[in-house]
Amino acid sequence: MADRLGHRFGHGDRRDRRDRGLSTVEVVILAPVMILFILVLVAFGQLVDGRGAIDGAARDAARAGSIQKDHATAMSEARKAAEADLADVCSGPVTVNQTSAGFEAATFFTVEVSCQVRGLAMLGLDVPTTLTASFSSPLDPFRRTA
Repeated sequence: MADRLGHRFGHGDRRDRRDRGLSTVEVVILAPVMILFILVLVAFGQLVDGRGAIDGAARDAARAGSIQKDHATAMSEARKAAEADLADVCSGPVTVNQTSAGFEAATFFTVEVSCQVRGLAMLGLDVPTTLTASFSSPLDPFRRTA
């Protein structure tokens, strides 16, 4: 007995028996590959997020330091601002270094902020990923005097 397309009913042909379990094998092979692909996307997403956070922390650190009355207070406030911004992003210590010369009026206060981000460590790849950003802010002519 056959339908109008010529397919037979009631009897499985040999091709049907050979294809049994093929979709199970495909799932077993492709599922780990797809999961790994998703994890790689998440890891690179964390790197992009870390880059944005480092840039923002450098901006905030430079601004926080540029409104202070003296160099020591400026560096202290710059470190506090960067550490507050990067508390949940970095897996190691946050470093803040001044890259501009001096702390005189009508100059710029430039800092470089860096830290190590998690990134690819979640995949078991222990590749140290240190991100660095730099930002300059003009020293405020009306900065704090007290």
